[in-house]
Amino acid sequence: MTTAEDLVRRAHEENPPTGNRFLDLLEAGIVPRERLRWLAGEEHHIVSSDRRSFAVFAARFPEAPSGELFLALATGEGEALKLLAEFAAALGWDERDLRAYEPRPFAQAYPAYLAWSALAGTRSGMALAMLANLEEWGAYCGRVADALVERYGLAEQAVGFFRFFATPPLGFTEQATAVIAQGLAAGEDPGEAMRAPRMLHAYESAFWEALAEGL
Repeated sequence: MTTAEDLVRRAHEENPPTGNRFLDLLEAGIVPRERLRWLAGEEHHIVSSDRRSFAVFAARFPEAPSGELFLALATGEGEALKLLAEFAAALGWDERDLRAYEPRPFAQAYPAYLAWSALAGTRSGMALAMLANLEEWGAYCGRVADALVERYGLAEQAVGFFRFFATPPLGFTEQATAVIAQGLAAGEDPGEAMRAPRMLHAYESAFWEALAEGL
């Protein structure tokens, strides 16, 4: 019998962190300021979409621990949106600028897949994908925050969005693993669950590659 712990282990093994040219350039201090506005604009679209997607997941799977996990994720995205405004302000942008920003298609593959999953995916797949992606995404956010402060002179207040995601919520691993186990117990397919982290891992890479395009 496949267990939640088996899936978590396999998801980490099969989706190792990859290189990130945008972050390498950012840490070298050679990403133009306009490209930082791209980052703010893309994240505005992503976080706004993901908040709705997690709310849909919570509505589809309201029983604990699934409902609690997805509601907490939706709430976290709402908090992140407020912090993102501080980053945008440091770049001379306000809410109107963020809303007017035209996103790049490949940068938005991640939230598009998450939105599809909210309608047709499984709780075990999404919990597994978020758990598998958390360490890589968090590490990237920590690097972004450090580079923005050290190389671009931004204040800590302006990089709160990235600090927020750099550290996983307390108990998230245990809660997500419990959701995976709940889904498997309800008959969700382990193979389908394993597909979700693979897809999100690829779309995470596509996001950063879109930001680095042409640099």
